[in-house]
Parts: sequence; structure tokens; C-alpha cells
Amino acid sequence: MAKTKELSKDTRNKIVDLHQVGKTESAIGKQLGLKKSTVGAIIRKWKTYKTTDNLPRSGAPRKISPRGVKMITRTVSKNPRTTRGDLVNDLQRAGTKVTKPTISNTLRRQGLKSCSARRVPLLKPVHVQARLKFAREHLDDPDEDWENVIWSDETKIEPFGKNSTRRVWRTKNAELHPKNTIPTVKHGGGNIMLWGCFSAKGPGRLIRVKERMNGAMYREILSENPLPSARALKMKRGWVFQHDNDPKHTARATKEWLRKKHFKVLEWPSQSPDLNPIENLWRELKVCVAQRQPQNITALEEICMEEWAKIPETVCENLVKTYRKRLTSVIANKGYITKY
Repeated sequence: MAKTKELSKDTRNKIVDLHQVGKTESAIGKQLGLKKSTVGAIIRKWKTYKTTDNLPRSGAPRKISPRGVKMITRTVSKNPRTTRGDLVNDLQRAGTKVTKPTISNTLRRQGLKSCSARRVPLLKPVHVQARLKFAREHLDDPDEDWENVIWSDETKIEPFGKNSTRRVWRTKNAELHPKNTIPTVKHGGGNIMLWGCFSAKGPGRLIRVKERMNGAMYREILSENPLPSARALKMKRGWVFQHDNDPKHTARATKEWLRKKHFKVLEWPSQSPDLNPIENLWRELKVCVAQRQPQNITALEEICMEEWAKIPETVCENLVKTYRKRLTSVIANKGYITKY
């Protein structure tokens, strides 16, 4: 871990003298009790610069040796939630005293930086397999099929603040690796709840859910909104309705209601918000709402409705047109959460 002891000038000169009389690097190493690689490095330096003296450096030498760099890089690769304090203590036990900024700078040179851990749905093995099954079964579906789907979901919007975050060490494109994320359960707090839907032809209805949603309330929403949205969006006959596997959606009474109303429902894998393109619309909506800085709940609701109505049809069309990429990403990521 600590720097190796530097060879004296006399030893370095002796290596050069022995090399000039024809001795090999191995023979010199055995005679002087040095490694062959050390002897070779001294000889190469002499051949290049005609000196064995220490050359001027551009700055102070690194406080952490190459071995130490490998050690801390390996540590954060195994456990990205390792803190800088932990790494400082590890190096100190190995004989190298450094500060936290030195740790940060060293890892940054290795392509690692401290980032907030992404919050993603908790995926159990059964969820991973269901996601893979869905992606493989629908991978070859024609674009026209996806254009005839009405996508729906609920979301909660907070006018102020965010939940606390954690930081992890990761490389540039590894933000969704399971080690670098924080599993969450959907619908974990907020101030107003919205239900909305859209298709490739544009946004459908958006409503505020003012009371705690239960199965009966959800069925009331279904009775008043998807069909008018389908008519307004001029959906083709046989359009398909999508919703996730929230218990209110999968309740026996809800399934029976959907069957009686002749809704064709897309079978959906649990814990898969990245497969629902409406999540992209929610994200854009929240950005637009935050920029307008609503000061109260009434203003928050009004702004949400205004911004939802402004969503261009082309945005919705592009989200659906590229749906096959979502499926290929799930397959490529072996069923785990994707960037979508």
C-alpha cells in the first residue's frame, strides 16, 4: 500500500555500469538482490534520458499507490454504498494516510463519482421473470397494436420538497444497476393524486382523485373516463386498455366490471413502470409544474390540468412508436429495470 523504498543513486548507477559491460537484467538483479522489472526500468530510463536521477514532475506524487487505487476501486465496485470515511480507514490500516477529498479525486480518475442512488421498484425473481416473459412475447408485435392501446396510471405530485437521498459510487452508465438503486414501493406519499391516460394520438383525460382511492372509486373512474377518452382520441375498434397490477386494479370486483363492460385489458407484469410510457409523461408534467412554482394545492391542480392539455400529440406518438426499444432493453438488462 505504502510507496516502495527508492533506490539510492549509487545503486542506480551500478545497474547502468553492469548493463554497459554486457550483463543481462536477470544477472544484474540477482547480483544486487533486485527484481528484474526494477532493473529494466532503471536501464530504460537511462537509455531514454541518459540519467538515472529523478526527473522533474508536473505535480506532487500521488498519495495513494497504484495498489491502493486498485483496492479502493475494488471495494466500491463490490459495495457502491461504501463511504469515503470507510475508505480512509481502510487505507490508514494499510499504512497510507489520506483525506476524503483525495479519495474523491482518486475514484473520479477511475471513472467513478458519487451520485444519488436511484429509487426503483423492488424486483423479486418472480417479477424479473414476468418482465422477461412479457418482453419476449410482445417483442414482435406490430406498431399498429401499440398505437391501439390506451395507457393509464396514477401519480402523486408534491408541490414542495423531495425525499432524502443516498449516494453511491458508480460509473457513467450504471445508474440503474441493482447495487446502485434504492428499491421503493409505488405511491409513497404526496399532496395531490392524479389519474390519467393517453394513446399514440395524444393525451386523454386527467382527473384529480380527491379522496383515498379504493376499488369502488377506481371502478367509478373507469366508468367515466377511458371510454370518453377513446372516443376523443378516435381509437380503432378493439382498442386495448392498460393498467398496472395495483390491488385496486386486480381486485375481483374490478376484473368482473371490466369483463362486463367488454374492456380488452393488456396483461401486465408487476413492478414495471419503465414499460409504461405514461411514466415519461408524468415526468414531463412534473417538470413543467415545478417550473411554474404553484403556491397551494388549488394552483397545483389547475397547473397540472393546463400542462397536461399542452402535451403535443407528437410526443405521445413518439413514445408509442419506440415501444419496441423498451422491450429490447428489458431483455438486454435480463429483466431488471431499464432507463425508460
